[in-house]
Formats: sequence, structure tokens, C-alpha cells
Amino acid sequence: MRITALLAGVVLAATALTACGGGSDSSAGDAKVPDDPAQVKGDLTYAIWDVNQQPAMQQVVKAFNAKYPNVKVSISLATFDQYFTKLKTQGSSDNLPDVFWMNGPNLQLFAANKQLAPLDTLLEAKQVDPANYPQALNELYSWDGKQYGVPKDFDTIALWYNKKLFAEAKVAPPTAEWTWDDYKAAAAKLKAALGAKGIYASGDELGNQGNYYPAIMSNGGYVLKDGKSGYGDPKSIEGLQFWSDMVKAGYTPTAAQNAETPGRERFFSGKAAMMWNGNWLVSMALKSPVKNDLAIVPLPKAPSGERKTPIHGLANVMSAKSKNPQAAAAFLAFLGGKDAALIQAKAGAANPAFNGTQTDFVNSAPYALTTFIDAASSYSEPYPVSKDTAVWNKLETDLIAPAFGGDKPMSEVGPDVAAKMDEALGKEK
Repeated sequence: MRITALLAGVVLAATALTACGGGSDSSAGDAKVPDDPAQVKGDLTYAIWDVNQQPAMQQVVKAFNAKYPNVKVSISLATFDQYFTKLKTQGSSDNLPDVFWMNGPNLQLFAANKQLAPLDTLLEAKQVDPANYPQALNELYSWDGKQYGVPKDFDTIALWYNKKLFAEAKVAPPTAEWTWDDYKAAAAKLKAALGAKGIYASGDELGNQGNYYPAIMSNGGYVLKDGKSGYGDPKSIEGLQFWSDMVKAGYTPTAAQNAETPGRERFFSGKAAMMWNGNWLVSMALKSPVKNDLAIVPLPKAPSGERKTPIHGLANVMSAKSKNPQAAAAFLAFLGGKDAALIQAKAGAANPAFNGTQTDFVNSAPYALTTFIDAASSYSEPYPVSKDTAVWNKLETDLIAPAFGGDKPMSEVGPDVAAKMDEALGKEK
């Protein structure tokens, strides 16, 4: 799912979370799910952050209740920008939701502070089986030798475009052979033809996962390796400069403009012709007024001739302090099962992590969704995370995106970010 840097409150809340992290993580993790579903009772809160996936999650809860009628599950929705700030505040008072979505950048922080229940009992009982999910996701949601998250979905990045706008501008549509130069050349033509109508060439949001991580990786650079930042690497700087050039030329909205109207909203309302983004937007695409005009191809290739995408995915986790651990464990196991995966796949809500269920996701929309799955197996790289990723994610948001298109070259911005990021990483040890 989408990863963007969090607001300043996240760092403050993380400090509070660390301060209260001395509790035990074993009580909820030891909960066993009885063979008789009627014995499982209680009220649960399930926290998520994507309104587009909420209908599918409600269907999952309904299917769960068909098997466990004595458990009431209430879905709690918060926007992504508020979600982890809220979770960390709740964690500081031992009041986390019973079950909730987790992403890679935050797993280690919550696990290290004993806020999450490990999956030991569910794994031993085979009620959750890691063999059902990509190994990379099992590893992403493990810490200190224990697995804490049940993989929910996985995502990669591709090039979305509007066929109607390309035709209107008389610009040849993207292909799998496109390069960065092709992307820029098409953007120039699109701007010339459509700019006067208030239509941007690209609706790119200048985010890390969707934009500059894949650019950096495709160009042979890196974000994080061996505990050190890669933002000072020349190849990484070139990846950043690609996006700065796009903004400076007026092909892509600035960070400030994206803050007012996110690029995806421009794209799905016909006000942008193309964008780099993920498969988590399928349900949004299907609800949009341009749903019949959309298409997907692989990302354009960097000057190196390579294309890369970060691979990430969400997991469901369980609070170590759940007041109804037995019911929470039953719900967590159900969320990790094939039935729940098929529900979200058929709804186009997300590309499920459960092996063998991706076909239903591919068939959920009239787009080339296999592009995302092929990317995962052919040219993906692990999503960069550390123990307290949110700290240096905030550096990215504060220092990188606002600098795109500005007077300061990325040859200065990159090393500056690298120095501050290395300082933050040094404090994690």
C-alpha cells in the first residue's frame, strides 16, 4: 500500500511509544483459537487506513461472522497521514486496536516496543502458515526471530495512462520499451497540447514509493544499504534529478500543488494524462469517471536500460494488549486465509498476498494488472526499512519533495539528506 512520510507528530508519538514499551508481548500471542467457533466471543476493533478498501474489508468481516457469529468487529478508519500518529498515541496508553493494518516501515518499532503479539501460537497450530505467502513479506514482518504480521497484500509500481488524452493530444501511447527520455518527450507534447485546458502531462505525486524509489533503483542507486543512506550516491542523485526536471518543466505538479490536490485525483478525474503509481489504486480507478480510458504498462527504463520497482505489502497484526485475545487471534487467522484473500481480490481492493489468489485480482478490472505481478517476480527490490523508518521518512518529505523543481540541485539535496539520514540511523543502534 502507499508509503509516504509521516508528519512531525509521528516522531513525537514514536518517542512516547518507546517510553512505554516495557510491557510483555506474550499474553495475546499465546491465545489459542478453539475448534468450536461458537466458543469465540467478544468485541473487536479493526483499524485500517484506505477508504477505497473499506467495502471489501466489510465483506471480509461479514464472511468472518458467518463462521464466528459471536464476535462483533468494528472497523476504524483513519487517513494514512493520521493513521500511524494515532496508533502510536494509542500504543503509548496501551489502547491499540485489537487487530490493525501494519506497513513495513513501522513494524520494527512496534515489535521492539512489545506492542504486537507474535504469531507463535497461530503458527504452531498451522492456523497461519507462512508457506502461503511470499517469503519476502514474511521476512518484512518479522523481527528478532519472530513473525508478527500476517501478509495481506503486495504491491509494485507501473505506469498508468489515459488513452483518450493521449489520442486527443496526438501522442503515441506508452509501451514497455519506453525510456525516461520517452517519458519526458511525451510529457512535453502532452503539456503543449493539453496544458491550456488545465490538464497536466503527469499526475505524479513525488512520493518515495511511487516515484523516486523506483527511479533511484532503476538507475542503479539505492536508498538504504548496510545501515547507510544512499542519497549521496551519484546514481541516486540522478534518479532524484529526473523528477526535479519533470517538475521544473511544468510537466508534473509541485509538492505544494500535490498537497492541495493529490496527483491521483487529477489523474482519475481526467486532469492528468499519466502517472507512476501502484496496484492499490485499482478500486479507485474502477469508480472514476475515466475508468474506460485507462491502461497500464511497465515503468520506463532508466538510462542504464534497467527498470526497478520497490515491492511492499501490508500485513494484519494483533495488539499484545488486546482485551479479547482469543477473538482477535481468530479474526487474524481468518484475515490471513484464502477466503479473505479472494474477497479483496475480486473486489479489486488489493493484490492479495495469499499464493494462488492473484488471478482473481487480475480479472477484477479491464487493465493489464499482470504488469504488477510480473514486476514483483522480474524486477522488484525490497522496500527499504530500518528500526525507526518514520524518522528518516520525514526527512524525505521535508527535504526531497519540496526541492523538486527548485533552484537547489539534487547534487546538493541528496548528500544533505544522506548526512541527516545517517545521523538518524546511527541513533537506532
